[in-house]
Amino acid sequence: MSESWFGRDLELRLGNPGHGGFCVARHEGRVVFVRHGLPGELVRARVTEDRGGSFCRADALEIVEASADRIPALCPISGPGGAGCCDFSHVSLPAQRAMKASVVAEQLRRLAGVEREVEVEDLPGTGNGTGWRTRLRLAVDEHGRAGFHGYRSNRVVTELLCPQPVLGMYQSLDERDWRPGGEIQVTVDAEGTRHVVEIEPARVSRTGRRSPGRRGATARRAASAGPRREHVVTGSGRAVERVGGREWELSATGFWQAHRGAAATYSAVVRQWSGLTSGQSAWDLYGGVGVFAAELAGQVGAGGAVVSVESARGAVADGRAALGDLGQVRLLAERVEAALGESGSGELPVPVDSVVLDPPRSGAGREVVEAVAAANPATVIHIGCDPAAFGRDVGLYLGQGYRLEQVRAFDAFPLTHHMECIALLTR
Repeated sequence: MSESWFGRDLELRLGNPGHGGFCVARHEGRVVFVRHGLPGELVRARVTEDRGGSFCRADALEIVEASADRIPALCPISGPGGAGCCDFSHVSLPAQRAMKASVVAEQLRRLAGVEREVEVEDLPGTGNGTGWRTRLRLAVDEHGRAGFHGYRSNRVVTELLCPQPVLGMYQSLDERDWRPGGEIQVTVDAEGTRHVVEIEPARVSRTGRRSPGRRGATARRAASAGPRREHVVTGSGRAVERVGGREWELSATGFWQAHRGAAATYSAVVRQWSGLTSGQSAWDLYGGVGVFAAELAGQVGAGGAVVSVESARGAVADGRAALGDLGQVRLLAERVEAALGESGSGELPVPVDSVVLDPPRSGAGREVVEAVAAANPATVIHIGCDPAAFGRDVGLYLGQGYRLEQVRAFDAFPLTHHMECIALLTR
């Protein structure tokens, strides 16, 4: 193993953007992933992580030759050594979207074998890239102060200055002590009501507490994802949201799109692409509270059938309450993998005309894609918030005989490298 470059300063000419919020540079035969830079810039960067091997990570500390797309950073806490919130804070919005489009195209080319130009579109309510986020999850440090995690770190940055949230989300959060190791969920719903919920620390197993390696990390992630006590501090803890004239009431800690313009926009795409007509059937997988199920129900009518599958029982209960007037909709509290497998409830209608999937960041994966393809829907609408997982899943559909008809990408997380992609696949 060569000598570690950790802490070393390098002068680098930055190349193309990579998946993860960095630009790619090369130095002495190694790849360097550099944050806080722009393609074409000459920077002085400090290596922040070097585990040996072919690449290391660095932060751009000084911009020797700046890009015309560079702007004064909009987020004061996300620069080198700061929080992990706004890695594109220093980039103009058009350039942010061009960088994201390049990443999506590269992932589709590399993982799906598809050459496709992609435009990353604006969402309503984005403005200058600030004040769009209506849901925020904050960490709590050992002193009881709320804040943001540092980049690739458990360190908590307690300056509540990130500009993503809508106005008023931070109010009074720094005036009280929170339970160390817990989290704070802040939600501003469609009525403008602010809900603050304190989430108790996860109960980590002995392995998670003592093991610094992979087993410990896995145990800590499992504990964090498990059930945890919640205490409503402000508001009712029940958020009201609306799409297309329909209203949902759901837990303030439950899933809803963070960008205030996202849910309605994605629903419109689903409506446009599903191709459904009266009397047909659809699956809504990873369906949450049934936003897409409601859209599909309107297309298939009272004589059709829509089944939504969601593993979070609270979301299913909230969805059933919101969609109780739609007799053609059923919401199943079940893991998607189980519902599609031999051990499932058998309530998914087959044959099915259209399938919508909105899986978590890790994507759907081979097992789910193959099960969907086996049901032979004419159209599949696949949504993904990670371009690598999205590209992999698109490749899996192509391997099952589907054609990639359209791809749309949305700037659902301005000031960050994240985005949302939607694919229409047909047979």
